[in-house]
Amino acid sequence: MAKLLKLAQSRRDAKIKSAALVSTGLVCGFLISYGWAAMVAPTEHKGLKVEKLGYVPEESMAAQVGLKGHILLLRRITINPGGQIAKHSAAKTPGVVYVESGTWTEGRDSGETEHSAGDTFVEDKDTVHWFFNRGSQPAAAYVCDIKPAA
Repeated sequence: MAKLLKLAQSRRDAKIKSAALVSTGLVCGFLISYGWAAMVAPTEHKGLKVEKLGYVPEESMAAQVGLKGHILLLRRITINPGGQIAKHSAAKTPGVVYVESGTWTEGRDSGETEHSAGDTFVEDKDTVHWFFNRGSQPAAAYVCDIKPAA
C-alpha cells in the first residue's frame, strides 16, 4: 500500500511540475511576443488629424536666415486612440515637438518613451522614430519643423 501511495504521489508531483513549466512557457512567450510587437515600427499613418497652423515661406527663409529651398512649418497633429505615425527620419527636417494633451508613445530601435502633456522633445539629425496613441483619448502635439520647400 505504501508503494502505491508513493507512486501516486510521484505521478501527481510530475503533473504539477509539467503544468508549471507549460504555464511559465506560455507567460514568457506572451511577454516576449508583446515586447516584439510593441517594437514593430508602423509603415503607414493611421488615425491622424494634421492642422497646418502657419509657415514661413521659402523666400523669407532664404532672405532672413540664408536657408534656401526650405520652409518653417507649424502644425498641430492629433493621434486618435489606436492611431499611429509611421516610422520616419528627421535627418533633413529638424523640429521641436510640444505635447499639448494625451500621451504620444515614441518608438525607436532602442525602445519606447512616453511623452505626456507638457513635454517637449527635439527631432535632430539622428532621429528615426514612430508614434502610437495607446490611450483612450486623442493625443495632440504642436510640431514646428524646417522642411524642404518641394
